[in-house]
Amino acid sequence: MENKTKTATYLGFAIKAGKIKTGANAVATLKRASLVIVCKTASENTVDVAKSLARKLSCPILKTQSFILSDFLHKENAKVTAVTDKSLAKAIISQTEKDFIELN
Repeated sequence: MENKTKTATYLGFAIKAGKIKTGANAVATLKRASLVIVCKTASENTVDVAKSLARKLSCPILKTQSFILSDFLHKENAKVTAVTDKSLAKAIISQTEKDFIELN
């Protein structure tokens, strides 16, 4: 059995609770979010779009560094996602040193 990381667990909680939106267009429709995550395999243009969305939503943005986002979300080619729950976002942000790099 594979050993899941805390990040995978928190993302799983967010998915089950319906507190996650995946895809730049879906994130753009949100009025509020607590965290935007962009995949390490995303193009520079996609990273710029994600940064713009994070500024619009007034929330932090993280870039994955140790995993590919689509593997955790079980959605093919997932490059941008937003977490809408504040407590789940805080829990994911607490894993920044291990799994993410913070973008400005």
